[in-house]
Amino acid sequence: MTEFADALSLIKRGSEELLLESEMLEKLASGRPLRVKAGFDPTAPDLHLGHTVLINKLRHFQELGHHVMFLIGDFTGLIGDPSGKNATRPPLTREQILENARTYQEQIFKVLDSERTEICFNSVWMESVGAAGMIRLAAQQTVARMLERDDFAKRYAGGQPIAIHEFLYPLCQGYDSVAMRADVELGGTDQRFNLLMGRELQKHQGQKPQCVLMMPLLEGLDGVNKMSKSLGNYIGINEPPFEIFGKVMSISDDLMWRYYELLSFRSSEHINGLRRGAREGANPRDAKILLAQELVARFHGAAAADDAIRDFLARFQKGAMPDKMPEFEFVVDELGLSLPQVLKQAGLTGSTSEALRMIEQGGVRLNGERITDKGLSLTHGEALVLQVGKRKFARVVLKALI
Repeated sequence: MTEFADALSLIKRGSEELLLESEMLEKLASGRPLRVKAGFDPTAPDLHLGHTVLINKLRHFQELGHHVMFLIGDFTGLIGDPSGKNATRPPLTREQILENARTYQEQIFKVLDSERTEICFNSVWMESVGAAGMIRLAAQQTVARMLERDDFAKRYAGGQPIAIHEFLYPLCQGYDSVAMRADVELGGTDQRFNLLMGRELQKHQGQKPQCVLMMPLLEGLDGVNKMSKSLGNYIGINEPPFEIFGKVMSISDDLMWRYYELLSFRSSEHINGLRRGAREGANPRDAKILLAQELVARFHGAAAADDAIRDFLARFQKGAMPDKMPEFEFVVDELGLSLPQVLKQAGLTGSTSEALRMIEQGGVRLNGERITDKGLSLTHGEALVLQVGKRKFARVVLKALI
């Protein structure tokens, strides 16, 4: 199996866990293109970089010559996946799901090869299952087995309600693998139970069980919480080029390497070389610029990436942004923290009145943009580079009050 070592290395790059590696090697040795599945419920119209962790991995499988199946959960989206949630997720309407699904198809081909990608909708087979079929499917698992799932177990132990329809979600996701005859399924670490359900149901149907490749959840701009639109710590792939570039440049140097591992298509050798250079004294900002350029080019094209770099250099480097700056973390509630308070607490001004005066005079910049709104409130999930005057800089991360 040594001849498949390079393919396995690419498949495992950045992953959290592969079940089972021996089975993956057997599948690779078969010589046929593998059927690789990843499912996305269209719960919001826009994808962010957290979603692209899986999409990038699908791209790796395409590069190895395998058949990628991008599954849009238009049926399971009606149920609402509660994974990682401490409460029932409200289901979407059919109209919301169809509109979100349309935008997904437009966005994923910024990463995937459209000619080698099969778009699937699980309503095609799930709606034909019918009530009797759903009962037969439900009969294949027990309530005790469902309560092994971590989020269900915690809610049950805490006396929080679990709706009956939520038990159907992992069964439906597992049945997707049966219907699609998947050889491999990708998912986040929070999907472990659902992914393994696919293996179980395939065995029950006499199919060879799929391998499961679990990818880590990408931290958002705050470097702590999973990237999420609801937390405001996300980078949307449809955001303007300057927004994407600026947000990438605002992340911490440590988080940058995490983003490189999960988001970059540069070789591991290239990334290790950049990391080694940073350890030996190279400015990590230069590596961050390369990452920001790569991501903007992927979603908006090379010309837009070049414009974003020029804009960044004009706003920051010509403004003599230091190579290193003090970093601060503040905990905020849902109301956020006012900009004058942040400036004072970060030591950029001696008082909130001085902060207000500097804003009024045009002496305050946030991620390179001059700020004139004295009432601006900053919310959790944000990572910011603040500048007061010509020489005072600070990197600030706002974390949610738990």
